[in-house]
Amino acid sequence: MALFNRKRTAETADSTATTAPAATAAVLDADPGLAALTGDYTIDPAHSSIGFTVRHAMVTNVRGTFGAYEGALRLDGSEPSRSTASLDVEIASIDTGIADRDGHLRSADFFDAESFPRMTFRSTAAERVSGDRYRITGDLTLRDVTKPLTIDLEFHGSATDVYGAERVGFEGSAEILRSDWGLTWNAALETGGVMVSDKVKLLFDISAVKAAPQA
Repeated sequence: MALFNRKRTAETADSTATTAPAATAAVLDADPGLAALTGDYTIDPAHSSIGFTVRHAMVTNVRGTFGAYEGALRLDGSEPSRSTASLDVEIASIDTGIADRDGHLRSADFFDAESFPRMTFRSTAAERVSGDRYRITGDLTLRDVTKPLTIDLEFHGSATDVYGAERVGFEGSAEILRSDWGLTWNAALETGGVMVSDKVKLLFDISAVKAAPQA
């Protein structure tokens, strides 16, 4: 993914704040430090979060997360557009904090987790928007329906943790209409409107660990 193209430092933060976008892009493309980020990464579920928010009864948001998932990144620091990302989410791991609601979401009214146990994302393209902001496009498959999804991202940099593992991180979000993937259940309210909004916001807060070099 193009988003992983530099380490965040005070010096680079100051320079990007005062450099025009076109000039900044040229500097980053030529940065020899990019090559150091090239490699395979695994998403670390212990330090990441994949979730969503959806409007309930027209007045508030319900928030949820998925507790079981795995993902991989292939980063090319020399040519970031060649980088790729994949994500596999276990639908049964959905958690909104209410057991009865989680059971309903797993049922055929919504995700139908028994028939369609996984949600997957496979990237197809990425672009830099400005500064540390990027956009990644890919195919989201849910309930056996595959449609394009665009995720807006903010790169949080790279670091070596206390165990010596090199990490990269980013935060992102995307909005979808759940009906596009066959999640159409709803109930009308006496006061007008519906119980569950069609619009859903997907949230990604990711820390990924670089794989050790092959011996």
